[in-house]
Amino acid sequence: MSSPETDLVLYETPAPGIARIVLNRAKTANAQNTDLLYDLNEAFDRAAADNDVKVIILAANGKHFSSGHDVLERDHHDNQERRRPVTPFQQHRRPGAEGRMSREEELYTGFCERWRNIPKITIAAVQGKCVSGGLLLCWPCDLIVASDNAEFQEVTVAMGVAGVEWFAHPWEMGPRKAKEMLLTGEPISAQDALALGMVNRVVPLAELPDHTLALAQKIAAQPSFATKMVKQAVNAAQDAQGRHAAFQVAFALHHLAHSHWMEIYGVPVDPSGIHGSVKKNYAKGEEPFRAPPKETPKT
Repeated sequence: MSSPETDLVLYETPAPGIARIVLNRAKTANAQNTDLLYDLNEAFDRAAADNDVKVIILAANGKHFSSGHDVLERDHHDNQERRRPVTPFQQHRRPGAEGRMSREEELYTGFCERWRNIPKITIAAVQGKCVSGGLLLCWPCDLIVASDNAEFQEVTVAMGVAGVEWFAHPWEMGPRKAKEMLLTGEPISAQDALALGMVNRVVPLAELPDHTLALAQKIAAQPSFATKMVKQAVNAAQDAQGRHAAFQVAFALHHLAHSHWMEIYGVPVDPSGIHGSVKKNYAKGEEPFRAPPKETPKT
């Protein structure tokens, strides 16, 4: 189903065997509203189902890869219900923590796990800022090519939450740097990300599209069944280390934090940590920081 805001995501075939999916909300720094996430998931599904596609590139138009979740979106639940569900977690209109958790199990952890496990190689091409929710777009990809001006930043701790919903930080950079990223909120430069192993390559901004495409073509020349098995083997190694179980614990703590701040302030984050540019874009009681509407619980 197409979204009312057109062309949030573009789908291109720049070379044989390559699909390129492009985030196309440059005016919002590719902030992720409900429709963009569903359109992105549909684009991944399209590429996964196409037997001619061997490698999928995820890119973004504009100055920045993604500024994270869209704080301007309203009517989240109505927007979600216009789209085909992807997971069984469809209890988003239930009151309290149940509804909020269900929505995030669908749109964040559910989507990220699907994208991580697509049986084709995925490459993220990241330029400019990639902030908090933006990490949920590039981290599920198998490889990351960053421009030399790329920055990766996690700003949720200032708002009283211990990291974004899909908690890949320790696997992306190791435990000590993960703690530093979370606890300071300071951005990680492209070169530092390369040294940490979070990204595979750093290239000049002007060369990002061509370099990423050349890498994709090199991988596409390999037998597709072999590349699929490589991906499954490496992902299985991470899961054997307890990745998925650890993610579930982190997600539960994420929602404990939301419930804590709802109990104290009536919003699911610590309002003292909300950046000024965010505060001015929402009214009290509105999404994305309002509680789901109350209704009589069903037994």
